[in-house]
Amino acid sequence: MGAYNNDGVLSPIYSLGSSHDVRISKHVHDNVHGNIYLDPLSLKFIDTEEFQRLRDLKQLGVTHLVYPGGVHSRFEHSLGVYWLAGEAVQKLKNYQGSDLDIDRFDLQTVKIAGLLHDVGHGPFSHLFEREFLPQVRSGVHWSHEDMSVKMVDHIVNQHHIDIDPEMIKRVKEMILASSEFAMPRSSREKRFLYEIVANGRNGIDVDKFDYIVRDCRACGLGCNFEFQRLMETMRVMDDEICYRAKDYLTVHKLFATRADLYRTVYTHPKVKAIELMVVDALVKANDYLDIASHIEDPSQYWKLDDTIIRTIETAPNEELKEARDLILRIRRRNLYQFCNEYAVPKDKMENFKNVTAQDIVCSQKNGVTLKEEDVAVCNVRIDLTRGRHSPLESINFFQDYDSEEKFTIREDHVSHLLPTSYQDMIVRVYSKKPELVGAISEAFENFQLKTYGVKAQVHATPEKKKRRILS
Repeated sequence: MGAYNNDGVLSPIYSLGSSHDVRISKHVHDNVHGNIYLDPLSLKFIDTEEFQRLRDLKQLGVTHLVYPGGVHSRFEHSLGVYWLAGEAVQKLKNYQGSDLDIDRFDLQTVKIAGLLHDVGHGPFSHLFEREFLPQVRSGVHWSHEDMSVKMVDHIVNQHHIDIDPEMIKRVKEMILASSEFAMPRSSREKRFLYEIVANGRNGIDVDKFDYIVRDCRACGLGCNFEFQRLMETMRVMDDEICYRAKDYLTVHKLFATRADLYRTVYTHPKVKAIELMVVDALVKANDYLDIASHIEDPSQYWKLDDTIIRTIETAPNEELKEARDLILRIRRRNLYQFCNEYAVPKDKMENFKNVTAQDIVCSQKNGVTLKEEDVAVCNVRIDLTRGRHSPLESINFFQDYDSEEKFTIREDHVSHLLPTSYQDMIVRVYSKKPELVGAISEAFENFQLKTYGVKAQVHATPEKKKRRILS
């Protein structure tokens, strides 16, 4: 892997991540990794309308409306993952090439997988598949990873890209490696190659390396996780990637930094309020624009991106008025109002069921009569990638480079300051109408008392917010 200068940018001078002469390569300058060199085969995929679509998909969805710097796209993220994937394979080849039998075919395959891993992603980050589609396509099980595989086939066929069929097969397997759609691996194993782009075994992969650093930088947050250290010292043992025991805390910092991003950026209360409004707008517009139908055909899907919001708000059609009004509210900062939240008690986590608007409405007592359409509920799950389990349980370490033994490390053998719980579940309630904040907050408190016997929220909803009436 390359050296990093004082600005934290990868210097290309020492880079080994390319399979050909970088002097004749096309390159782009990335604000995280410095110069990224693009090989000829990758350029055939990049220079297509399907891949260029990623420029119009913000990596963080609507987060830029709260963190103004978070405007980077899935285009630069995909280039970053492409670059790091190549660096990772080249690093293993340099140190263990004779033992691992890594060849240029392997290097090219992993790089293409990194480049195309998000080519099937929907608009507005994960909102499209997790919030919008379930409301308009009940029972349809869809994921952006599966769509990425379909888009890869479409790009190859549509643009007549000359690529080895076996390479494409493995690229698709690597894209799906961490999803529930994971395909059986090819007969020619090298299982460790499937842990580089999307690691379904323990979650350590170059996809996270890139987006954690990129998102922290864009949003102005500090990031003391150094993926370079892990890439420099990783080692393949028994066909899986292992890490030095002395880098244990660096590994833990990867997951802790990711969880912190989820808590402070991705699920910020205002970000979730705007997401709820965007989902409602898309649902209201779907009957007229048939947005969800794009997922059925890759030749139509590439035309769907974040600009769908602009399409809705500038269309004169009466059928889109409700959706337009919601987007106008976002523009004028008349957002769904955050009422309150609570963290589900640890002893209630195992049997927790998502709280619904109906639960809150049914908890009202006197006063204003609430309706379900007045209330929005977010059930926010934040973990370290492995649910209620520590991700470190599935990570193997080694003592030094002379050792042939791999082992796991128990957290209580390292520090008693590390967490003993690996998942948070936060229930957050919003009022769609400012004048109903007080009534919904009271119903939410009643729900907590009925469910847990106590108010689990940290503090009461501010009286000023309860009295707010839209002028």
